[in-house]
Order: sequence, then structure tokens, then C-alpha cells
Amino acid sequence: MSLATLGLSEEILKALQEKGYVSATPIQKALIPVMFTRRDIMAGAQTGTGKTAGFALPILQELSKNFVHGRHYPKAVILVPTRELARQVHASFESYGKYLPLKSMVLYGGSNLTSQANRLKRGVDIIVATSGRLLEHIYQKNINLESVDYLVLDEADTILDMGFVSEVSKILQYLPQRRQNVLISATLSGSVKRLAEQILTKPKLIEVDAMGTSADTVEQIVYPVEKEKKSELLSYLIGSRNYRQVLVFVRKKEIADDVGSYLNDSGLKTAVIHGGKSSGERTRALQGFKEEKIRVLVATDIAARGLDIPALEVVMNYDIPHVTGDYIHRIGRTGRAGAKGLAITLISPTEMVALKDVERLMGKALPQEKLEGYAPKIEVVQKGARKNKNEHKKTDGAFGKKRKSAGVVPKSKKRKTTKRDAFKAYDAAKPKPDKKDKKRGRGKR
Repeated sequence: MSLATLGLSEEILKALQEKGYVSATPIQKALIPVMFTRRDIMAGAQTGTGKTAGFALPILQELSKNFVHGRHYPKAVILVPTRELARQVHASFESYGKYLPLKSMVLYGGSNLTSQANRLKRGVDIIVATSGRLLEHIYQKNINLESVDYLVLDEADTILDMGFVSEVSKILQYLPQRRQNVLISATLSGSVKRLAEQILTKPKLIEVDAMGTSADTVEQIVYPVEKEKKSELLSYLIGSRNYRQVLVFVRKKEIADDVGSYLNDSGLKTAVIHGGKSSGERTRALQGFKEEKIRVLVATDIAARGLDIPALEVVMNYDIPHVTGDYIHRIGRTGRAGAKGLAITLISPTEMVALKDVERLMGKALPQEKLEGYAPKIEVVQKGARKNKNEHKKTDGAFGKKRKSAGVVPKSKKRKTTKRDAFKAYDAAKPKPDKKDKKRGRGKR
């Protein structure tokens, strides 16, 4: 379906054509018409599916249609979980609304509060913000939200995961009762639905490219590896296969720093982003990666939420994420908008149970490939599992012999122990005196 058939204005279509956007994605086909009805919406859609345009284009169109020259005040609020996503969504509004008289701005922590307050005083129509920074401006009376017509919660599942729901609840108190609410999430889990019940009124449910479906465009492969060889294997795969641009995910910022240092020392130009980096450092690292001045970007899950990197072909998981659902967010950085992508996961023996959780989420077993010199030498079997039906016999037999030599009966053959048995075991285990000890009278009770 063409975007031109969705009732968008000439100004918006002109901006879209300049970006090369002609056809509507599935989420845009489903979301845009419902946005125009002003109904509340709960949508299941991942980043990379065109969801931002799905809610941004109708908001821009409706606000520009009713715009009064010279009157700029907040009419739409888009709440997002991270500063990177805030910048990305704001850039989309700026781009799509290039030929419209509307003003938008982005608010997030790490930037100067006073300069943001001064910008708000000059007037703004659309605000893209993280919840914490928006609350700061509300408390300092830098912003008035009484005329807001649209509230969008983008990546609502991440907002919940990061513990920002209480901040969102406080912001709701400063918004008018009559407004259109849109909640978008990669998963429509129970917690997301409970949040929706607090915010939405008789919402229209839209599920397009929800978690798991867009992963079909991503080839996934797992490499078993000893934990201490992960960085070495990472460097080998990137270098030997000549991956032009790679996004590497890790669990912790300390690991991110270590991996970044190792890759740089290996000759791979690498940048690192995590919560411990300043806003400026994260912005420069991301920009350098997008411009391909940096070959590898190492990121934690929090820092990388919502990253939009055009034509990214390879994502590598240094480890399995703490939250299993984050695996989908990770691999969703590649294979976007129908393009093909590759997701590589390095798995150590201690992560086998976590891998099974990921496979249950995906609904399939992920293919594994072993590389000589890196794969664990001993195959790890999950607790309670058997390699084959006869394995327990061999194992019990081996342990039985060892335990018999120590005077202990294997559990499978245990009988009630008598006092006589106990004395026999004591005498058998007691060290025997040598000949010299006997001559000296030692070893007697």
C-alpha cells in the first residue's frame, strides 16, 4: 500500500518522498487509520517496523491542520525509556514535519536543564521526552501540559523493565482527561496490559510485528565457547569474516569496557556505550558508528534500546541478556524493515539454561556451530538431564566403586546401618600404625 493512499497531506508526503519512503509498512497500514479516529490504541510492534511514522505522521497532520499561527504550546507528548530513543524519535518528527509550521523538541537527562527551560519558553508543539527529565520541568513549572491532545508511550515494556512506571503515573496527573492515548510495546505481556488498563479507555488492539515475528528476517546462530575465550572468538569472527559493521551486546558496563579495550587492542576500531558514559560520549560513539568511522559498537541493553542503525547487518551477543525478552530487542537491531540480518550468540557452558529460555521464547532451537580451539572440551549437560538411557548405570557404577573404597554404600544400594556396621567403617578408616609404632607401643587405644 502506498503512503499516499493513507490521507496524508502534501507537505508530509513531500518530506517522506525526500527520504525515499513510498510504501507503507504493515504497522503503518494498521496504525495510521486508527490514529485518525482518535481512539485509544494498544499496539504490539518492534522498532525497525516503521512504528514511529505510524504514530508521528497522524499527529503531525492533525496538529498542523488545527494550527494557529504564532501559538506554540505542548499539544503532544511522546514518552520513551532512553535518551538514544528520545533523540531518534525526535529526529523523525523533525524530518517528517519539515514543511509544517510545528515546533518539536527533545528532553532527556544529561543535558543542561536551564537551556531546555529557555527553549520551552519560546514555545513548542511536540515534546519527546524521558519521564524523569519531563517531571523535573513539570516540578520547576517550566512546562504546562493542560492542552495536550496526544500521549504516546513508546516501548512501554522497556519503560516497565527500567522501573519508570511510577514517573509515568505522576506525569499523568498533569495531563487533561480528554486526550488520545497510544501505547506501543514489543511485547503485550501481562504487566504491559495492566499498565494499559490504567491509561487507555476501550483501546483498539493492533498486533503487527510483535515480539518474535520480525525475527524471521534474522539468521540466528550460536557458538559454544569457553568463557575466557569469548573476546578472542569475537575478534576472530569479526576479522576473519570481514564484517563491516557490528553491534555487540553485553550484560554489564564493566564487561563492555573490557571487551571494547580487547577489540581495540586487536586492531578493530571500537567504541563503547553504557549508562556510565556521559550523554556526549554516547552521542559521539553512536554517530561515529552510523558514519562507519567506527567498526564495532559495544553496548549494554539499556544504552542500546531503540537504536536505529540503517543497514546494520550483524549483531553479536557476547552473552545472554538478564531479561530473556531483551534477546528480541537485541537481534531486532538488524534485519529491519524486511532486510536480512545476522545475529550471533556466544554461549559458555554456564549459560546453557539461559539459552533454553531464549529458545522457548523463539519457539525453536537455535542452530549451533562449533569452532575448533574455542568450543568447550567437555559437553555440558543441564541439571537433571541424561545423555542416554544407559548413562545413569555407568555413572552410578563409577561412583559406586569410589564410594565403596571409602567405606560408603551407594545410595541406590543403601540398607539400614547397624552399630556393628558403624564400628567396622570406623576401624577400616582408622590409620594403621607402622612397625616402628608397634615397637614403641604407639597405635594403642
